[in-house]
Amino acid sequence: MTEQKATNVTWHENLVSTEDRCKLAGHKGAVLWFTGLSACGKSTIANEVDFKLHSLGKRTSVLDGDNVRMGLNKNLGFSAEDRAENIRRIGEVSKLFANAGLITTTAFISPYRADRDAVRALLPEGQFIEIYVNASLETCEARDPKGLYKKARAGEIKGFTGIDDPYEAPENAELVLDADNKGIEELADEVIAYLESNGVI
Repeated sequence: MTEQKATNVTWHENLVSTEDRCKLAGHKGAVLWFTGLSACGKSTIANEVDFKLHSLGKRTSVLDGDNVRMGLNKNLGFSAEDRAENIRRIGEVSKLFANAGLITTTAFISPYRADRDAVRALLPEGQFIEIYVNASLETCEARDPKGLYKKARAGEIKGFTGIDDPYEAPENAELVLDADNKGIEELADEVIAYLESNGVI
């Protein structure tokens, strides 16, 4: 847990509540947390879900791992400590977005259960929706659009998740997507169906 260093700070309540914002949006605020190995399809599915939600008139945002590391988290590397801080920061940003009534899709490897659970603990029950994009290492290596697995196998990248760093798959994810055997459109539709059946939209 990151230590609170600032002193003399007081939480300021807003005049407009989260409930008011969600009522205006016409749907609940939520965080769709896509997790899985590199090249499993997280970002592609997250963006397809975002597109579908936007087409339905929902208020949305996308937080992508690489994009966030180019801005908010550009000072972080890939050590276990930096990975944890990366997820902590994005968890806090996701919470702000959800409180504003947005459905936020996030696409992060987020390999450690403890880090994902810490984000879940930030949000009210039902607002954090963990979505495990389940693709085998073999599938991900075969895709390898960025050539990262090839570099990791050659020893050019150290601490690469799935090769020489662990990935701890979710044990109780709200949704598990079979990315080995199903296409992007079908998987995105499964997410939309989950949101509808659980009263998010």
